[in-house]
Amino acid sequence: MVFFFSCNAVKRVDDDAFLLTKNTIIVDSVETKDAGVYSQLAQKPNPTIPLIGVPLGLHIYNLADPYPDSTYQKWLHKYPKREERLIKFLSKKQVDQIDTSYVNFNEWLQKSGDAPVIISENKTDKSVERLKRWYSSFGYFNNEVDYKVIPNEKREKRAEVIYKVTRKRPYVVDSISEKISSPVVDSLFQKTKANTFIVSGRQYAANDFVNERDRLTIQFRNSGLYHFDQDYVGFEADTVNTDHKANITYILPDRKVTEGDSTYTEPFKVHTVKEVRIITDFSFANRNEPFQDSITYKNYKLYSYGKMRFRPKAITDAISITPGNIYKDIDRTLTFNQISDLRIFKYPDITYREIASDSSDAELISTILLSPRDKFTLGFDFDAYTSTIQQFGIGFSGSMIFRNIFRGAEILEISGRGSVGSSKDAADRDSSFFNISEIGGDVKLTFPRILFPIKTEKLIPKYMSPSTTMSVGASAQNNIGLDRQTVNGVYSYRWKPSKIITNQFDLLNLQYVRNLNTANYFNVYRNSFDQLNDIAQQTEANTPGSVNPLYYNTDSNNNIRLTIPEGANSFIEDVNNGTIIPFSEDTNAGQLVNNIGERKQRLTEDNLIFATNITRTRDTRENIQDNNFSRTRFKLESAGNLLSGISSIAGFEKNADGNYRALGVVFSQYIKGEAEYIKHWELNGNHILAFRAFGGLAVPYGNSNSIPFTRSYFAGGANDNRGWRPYDLGPGSSGSNDEFNEANFKIALNAEYRFTILDPFKGAFFVDTGNIWNVFDNINDEASVFSGISDLKELAVASGFGLRIDFNFFVFRFDIGFKTHNPARPVGERWFKDYNFPNAVYNIGINYPF
Repeated sequence: MVFFFSCNAVKRVDDDAFLLTKNTIIVDSVETKDAGVYSQLAQKPNPTIPLIGVPLGLHIYNLADPYPDSTYQKWLHKYPKREERLIKFLSKKQVDQIDTSYVNFNEWLQKSGDAPVIISENKTDKSVERLKRWYSSFGYFNNEVDYKVIPNEKREKRAEVIYKVTRKRPYVVDSISEKISSPVVDSLFQKTKANTFIVSGRQYAANDFVNERDRLTIQFRNSGLYHFDQDYVGFEADTVNTDHKANITYILPDRKVTEGDSTYTEPFKVHTVKEVRIITDFSFANRNEPFQDSITYKNYKLYSYGKMRFRPKAITDAISITPGNIYKDIDRTLTFNQISDLRIFKYPDITYREIASDSSDAELISTILLSPRDKFTLGFDFDAYTSTIQQFGIGFSGSMIFRNIFRGAEILEISGRGSVGSSKDAADRDSSFFNISEIGGDVKLTFPRILFPIKTEKLIPKYMSPSTTMSVGASAQNNIGLDRQTVNGVYSYRWKPSKIITNQFDLLNLQYVRNLNTANYFNVYRNSFDQLNDIAQQTEANTPGSVNPLYYNTDSNNNIRLTIPEGANSFIEDVNNGTIIPFSEDTNAGQLVNNIGERKQRLTEDNLIFATNITRTRDTRENIQDNNFSRTRFKLESAGNLLSGISSIAGFEKNADGNYRALGVVFSQYIKGEAEYIKHWELNGNHILAFRAFGGLAVPYGNSNSIPFTRSYFAGGANDNRGWRPYDLGPGSSGSNDEFNEANFKIALNAEYRFTILDPFKGAFFVDTGNIWNVFDNINDEASVFSGISDLKELAVASGFGLRIDFNFFVFRFDIGFKTHNPARPVGERWFKDYNFPNAVYNIGINYPF
């Protein structure tokens, strides 16, 4: 930074020129900050790094030698024998290559950097004209714009440009009339006239006319007017001697027809789709071959160059263009989307052809060319990774996709996965290097329709691209000590009511988790064991002989070490039944032992989750380049109600704790709700402001008094609160006493300012806020429980900065998070006490966190 601050930014600026440092626009004597106005300027200052203000790109550009070849040749021939000695030491080819490399390097510097923005009279004049047009588009037809170049008296060859805009009195829309030639166009126009964007009495705005032209074009092309386009929508505005009023006239002429060298006009007609032809196996190679098979189904005509591989309904359900209906542009768009959603065909080709007829009928034939994807697809993945828990890991997976397996456009996916890794947190970390592993597989079958006993076409029509998914999977983990087997199954529906809304309803979401090595619990959760062992030591020291000597071993210093698992488990049991009165100088020993026991019970017990959930997502992002969008997600999940009802009706017996069992396991019962909102704003240039808000709450009841670990929340990590590691934040102000801290209530707020440093390098400043708490469950620790609004003071705040490298297809991300407000510290000592590099958390991630 010292180097770049000391660089001369104007070294490439001529003596009679100025480097543009700032633009200011004053509108009616008031400076404006409107980004839309500034976007009209043809010249903008060189971009700088936010907060620092250094034009990094400009300095990199200035590092380049403007005449690299001449510089190299001058250096090479500065001494008579330098070139000769270099050729003898290297070779003639290598000496020439040095010249080429030097030239290429300097060209790269110029290409990567930003050339100095020199104030140009031509471009400032262009900016003036653009500003005039900008304000004219808002009805200020008589506006005046001028500019002035103000040199910087303290810094040479630098100047700013001040633009002064005088808008004057705006024009207002007055009378509105129409000149519409075709009767059918006039009839359609009158039906939706009330929806016009052009309103009498409103200030003139060019965007209103653009929107109105688009509105009418969409309406007419979705009302059968096949030949209509937006060029047929025109306007005349009379502003002569009208006292700043604009009298508007719609101009919609007849259709223009060109045949050969002659052109004539005729009224528009409403076209009807007489026939829909679907080619189910089109390719460029077979385009001239005769069809071998054909089927007519519900007035659709399906053709195939080979034997028909699809049941007609599977295809026609994805076609919104209907024989006998009027032409609609929206039907073509819906068909594109629905065919793509099938994942069976490549992007379809849809065309219309007008039928030549002597009658007055206007009829069309639609042809849809479908090119099937490969029936079988085999894929493999391999990756290596690291995390705070797993220091090194190797993962591999494979999948096989079978398309159209039952001739109804179904997709069968069979996948397998496995991994091995090394973890210092593993209980057996002194054994082999690869001390953790996982293996699993899944089978998923997707149908392009809703499979339900009752017909759902009226509630979920085919244009919503409905689908049904059935999946089962299993995995076995030799993880950081407990080891686990998991079986899951899902029966799910998915449909899209609109382009931006997606609904998913899991009618059944089943998960069974079996922990195999529960005796190893205290070898894994060492913090819990150390707390328990410390209480046992203090209890024995305070009341000698109170702890059964069989529960522990005594080391050479006569210190108690509880044995694992027998001693630790027995000590907890004795405390809970009152046999031992625990003692601790610093804590409520009885409550802490109880908490440790309850957490152990919850994390080692087998889980059976029999859930139903619905998720609604609204995403306005149009493509990966869209930087102005919002995303909203709501999810509601309920588990255990069906099993609880069956158990109650059937009169099943409860266990000693008052809980029902299914398949020998106490099933979970809870209700869980989540809401998430993400918003991105594109500011000037490539600067983006991103925001995320998340809230989630899971409440146990009935057969449960806590939430399963797999359904609980954690905080911290590269995609959450970046000042803390995963599972290392919360709950509340408890100070993360456990290795893996989790709870059933979470709040998370994130804001990030992203900017381009120098392509492909991006930068970011961020602030993350959030925490987790226990609420409505069996945790009684006051520091961990959310008891009211006052506990929001326990929200943890992290701030920091990051560097990203954009590879187009993915982004590599490195973030440094600082603990800005740490709720684990005493009140009054929480702000900026750990704000330093030794306490910072370094996060590596792929793609943006939100």
